[in-house]
Amino acid sequence: MNFTKRINAFATLGNEFLSSLQADSKSPLALCINSAQAHNPWFTSENVKLATEAIATKWLGIGTLNKWIQNYDSSQFNPKVPKTVGVVMAGNIPLVGFHDFMCVLLSGHRIVGKVSSKDGGLMKAVSKMLISIEPEFEDFIEITDERLTNFDAVIATGSDNSSRYFDYYFRKYPSIIRGHRNSIAVLTGKESENDLMLLGNDIFSYFGLGCRNVSKLLVPKGYEFTRFFEITEKWSHLIRHHRYANNYEYHRALFIINGTQHFDNGFLLVTKSDSIDSSVGVLNYQEYDSVDSVKEYINLNASKIQCVVSMLPMAGAVPFGQTQLPGIDEYADGIDTINFLANL
Repeated sequence: MNFTKRINAFATLGNEFLSSLQADSKSPLALCINSAQAHNPWFTSENVKLATEAIATKWLGIGTLNKWIQNYDSSQFNPKVPKTVGVVMAGNIPLVGFHDFMCVLLSGHRIVGKVSSKDGGLMKAVSKMLISIEPEFEDFIEITDERLTNFDAVIATGSDNSSRYFDYYFRKYPSIIRGHRNSIAVLTGKESENDLMLLGNDIFSYFGLGCRNVSKLLVPKGYEFTRFFEITEKWSHLIRHHRYANNYEYHRALFIINGTQHFDNGFLLVTKSDSIDSSVGVLNYQEYDSVDSVKEYINLNASKIQCVVSMLPMAGAVPFGQTQLPGIDEYADGIDTINFLANL
């Protein structure tokens, strides 16, 4: 299959994604959106639609796709001998493995996608749609929930524990192994109401389960959280989700029993902690003295941080509200997937 067919198929898939969000759509993805929550309670229809729309609008426009591929030599998308690439996909947020799926297929290789048991059938639905658009993809796509076999290279994403297993199990293969990361926000106390409103999207989208979700705030000493709580009140509906509520209540009880100092607004617990990682329903914070100390902190913890959100002029800082809307060329952990695939 030539490259033009491949890229046009993905652009058409973007239009199909947007059509799937219509109430009367009968596409495989639309049907999956309605049933995914039965398989994974975190995959509410709102969250699946949020992920679907972000992929369609940020990645799958033909102009976006063409601009992206211009960063590479055309030979990188036309391998002499296509390889079979195993892709182990996480199940923390809907369609989290789509970017790897797209990179492998646009690069002209075959994909064997190992989906999480929490996937809810989403990747199979996407594959079905893509094959219906371009039938030649049928020989290039396999989606399975079984153990990976018969592959030439691997891309695997998981927790820190699973990434250590991946490092050992896939040690003989060319690989990209991604572990667990979180995102942080650096506040100055001068953020506008709109800034804090958008920060709420970075914290609460997908219940905070994504590596691009903000799990920790760096704040100046003496930071007053009252405005933050008032403005993020729009997310209070999360407490009506039984799993979110269970996590919130569990950690609230732990904090009380252990005498852990914290703020509690009825749906979010904010506590001072050195840890970047936080549990569902909990947001960590840490105070800082100067911008230089913030930069030092970020440098020391670079391997644990996916995104830094701030209005401060720092290299790579993401604007408020944009963590869940990465560009097509923003690769996880900063590893260029296209270059990796081109060198197989």
